[in-house]
Amino acid sequence: MQRRAFIGKTGMAGILAAGAAPAVVHSQATIRWRLASSFPKSLDALFGTSEVLAKKVADMTGGKFQISVHAAGELVPPFGVVDAVQNETVEMAHTAPYYFFGKDDTFAIGCAIPFGLNSRQMTAWMFEGNGLKLMRAFYANYNIVNLPGGNTGAQMGGWYRKQIKSVADIKGMKIRISGFAGKVIERMGGVPQSLPGGEIYQALEKGAIDAAEWTVPYDDQKLGLQRVAPFYHYPGWWEGGPELDFFINTKAWNGLPAEYRAVLEAAASSAHVWMQARYDAHNPPALKQLVASGTKVVGMPKDVMDAAFKHTMDICNELSEKNPEWKKVYSDYSAFRKDQNLWFRFCETGFDRYMQAAQL
Repeated sequence: MQRRAFIGKTGMAGILAAGAAPAVVHSQATIRWRLASSFPKSLDALFGTSEVLAKKVADMTGGKFQISVHAAGELVPPFGVVDAVQNETVEMAHTAPYYFFGKDDTFAIGCAIPFGLNSRQMTAWMFEGNGLKLMRAFYANYNIVNLPGGNTGAQMGGWYRKQIKSVADIKGMKIRISGFAGKVIERMGGVPQSLPGGEIYQALEKGAIDAAEWTVPYDDQKLGLQRVAPFYHYPGWWEGGPELDFFINTKAWNGLPAEYRAVLEAAASSAHVWMQARYDAHNPPALKQLVASGTKVVGMPKDVMDAAFKHTMDICNELSEKNPEWKKVYSDYSAFRKDQNLWFRFCETGFDRYMQAAQL
C-alpha cells in the first residue's frame, strides 16, 4: 500500500529520480538505437552532450534502452545527419540545426540567427513559449521530432589572420561561417565558406580561408586556431545563444513506449543543462590561456555590428515575404525576443554591467 501511494504521488519522474525503475520499464524488451553526431570526439562538450544523454537513458531504464553514439563521419558525414534521420538510416542525431539552412532557412531559427535570442531566452522560448511547438511542426516536414540538446551560450566572433578595423575589411574576406550568418557576410562583401569543425585548422593554416568562426575559447583552443590566426574578435553577433538539438526519426519516436519517450525527454533536458554548464565553467581559464599565449582579443568595430544588424533585419523581412514556414516561426520568435530584451535591459543587464565593472 505504501509503494502504491508513493507511485501515485511521485509518478514516473519521482521513481526515476529515486533511482528505481518501475516494473513497466523492466518488462520492456531491450531497444538499441544509433545516434549520429555532427561533431568529432575531440570536442568533448559538443560530442559529450550525446554521451550524457545516452548514459542517462541507459541508467534510467536499467540498461533496457541503449543508444550508441557515433562521431561525425563514423556513420554519416557531419552535414548528412538530417538526411540520415529522415530516411531512417539512424534513429537520431545531435547537431546544430542551422547547418541545414540550405534545405529551408527556418532550420536556422531552431538554433541561432544573427542578433537573436541569448541562451536563456532561447530555452525560455522553447520550453515556455511557442518555440518547441512551432519547430516541431516545421521538423515534421522532415520526419523529425526534436528535443533541445544543449547551448554553448554567446559565442566569440572568430579567428582572423588580419584584424578587422572597419566594415571595409570584410570585403573579399573568405570566412568559415555557418548557416544564416553567411547570407549576412555575403551582403557585407565577404565570401562565406561551409566547413566541418575538423577541417577548419588546415584551411586556415594553408590560407584557403582568411578567417574562421567556430564556437568559444574552450573548443577553439582544442582546434589550435590560435596558432594560425592571431586576432580573436568578439562577439559572434550571429550566435547569441545557439541551441543544438537531438533530432529523432518520427517513426522511431512514435514506436517507443510512452515511458521511454518520457525517459528520453528527461535525459535530453539533463544534457541540455550539462552542455552550457561545461562551457561556462571552462571558457574563463581557456580564454586566459589563449591570451597568455599571445592571442589578441579584439572587439568587433561598431560599423561592422551596425552593418550586420541592418542586413540581418532586411534578410529576415525578405524571408517573411517569400517563405511561409519562416514567417510563421519568425513572427512568434521576434515578438518573444522584443519582450525578452525589454526585461533583460533592466535587471539582468544592469546587474551584469555592475558586476563586470566591480573589483572582485
